[in-house]
Amino acid sequence: MAAGPGCRLRLPATHGCLMRTLLLPSLLLATLATAPLSQALGQEAEKPVLTVYTYDSFVPDWGPGPRIETGFEAICGCDLRFVGLDDGVGILNRLRLEGEGTKADVALGMTTDLIPELRATGLFAPSGIDLSTLDLPVAYDDADFVPFDYAPLAFVYDSETVSNVPESFDALIAGPADEKIVIMDPRTSTPGLGLLLWMKAVYGDAAAEKWKALSPRILTVTPGWSEAYGLFTSGEAPIVLSYTTSPAYHMVEEGTERYKAARFSEGQYMQVEIAGVLKTSEHPDLAKAFLEYLVSPEVQSFIPVTNWTLPVVTPSQPLPDAFGKLVSPAKALMIDPEDVAANRQAWTQEWLQAIGR
Repeated sequence: MAAGPGCRLRLPATHGCLMRTLLLPSLLLATLATAPLSQALGQEAEKPVLTVYTYDSFVPDWGPGPRIETGFEAICGCDLRFVGLDDGVGILNRLRLEGEGTKADVALGMTTDLIPELRATGLFAPSGIDLSTLDLPVAYDDADFVPFDYAPLAFVYDSETVSNVPESFDALIAGPADEKIVIMDPRTSTPGLGLLLWMKAVYGDAAAEKWKALSPRILTVTPGWSEAYGLFTSGEAPIVLSYTTSPAYHMVEEGTERYKAARFSEGQYMQVEIAGVLKTSEHPDLAKAFLEYLVSPEVQSFIPVTNWTLPVVTPSQPLPDAFGKLVSPAKALMIDPEDVAANRQAWTQEWLQAIGR
């Protein structure tokens, strides 16, 4: 009688395979007792990789990314990898292009203004995160996206260069033409989109006319925040679109109060940054654990001093004194995200025509 597959003893097939069944556990135990598990199995178990799409300024050594990576990897048993893209709008554009073939497990750094468009991709799963501990200046309740920081938009200026500090949009528009400003493109940048919405919130149907009036003061329009702020700090322009929190960086890291944020009488536009889990993630439990870690008091204690924004829950450590010196908005402005989704394309076209670029 021929032996069964893999049996080499000259015994009936059933007898030979029974002997193999009895002998293998003993042989395996003996092997494990004298060799590492990786050798016994012939390969080393690989850690799961969790891929997070975010914006480029989140990833460098001076951003929050490296500290989050170190902290989360210490508890997750995984390999956390950030992919830096242009900006929050750029993340949305990238996900639209990739669709269900995306390699991202988590997307991080969009704003609440984009929620309807993000949801319309059909790529995001419910977060399952308890939002009851959130402390935001605006109401928030969404099952899919989790806020992790926020900041009011502002025009940041060099106090040693700017002669007349604008205290309103009208004052900004009427300011000296030789004191240039740098802004961001609303098609690729979340601050750029925020400015588009800020102008619309203040001026409504007159926004296009105001953009035309502001255009002579605009030095350039950059794809993202990093390029714009770099031009500002290198002295190319004395005013840049950024956040009320940006001066805290210069106070804490450089020991200077030279750079300040202008407080506008009409109010400041609020930007709340969010993160979400992709339905296509191969590691949904890890992705959810990452979101929970992102809004933990530990991470919220260093988000303000690495991302230079404000925390969404009470941090485990008090904020530096510099945050107490920041301007407080006269009013928190926001446009309903559904209105943004319905009108963003038309408002962007209006902006392009108005500034002639």
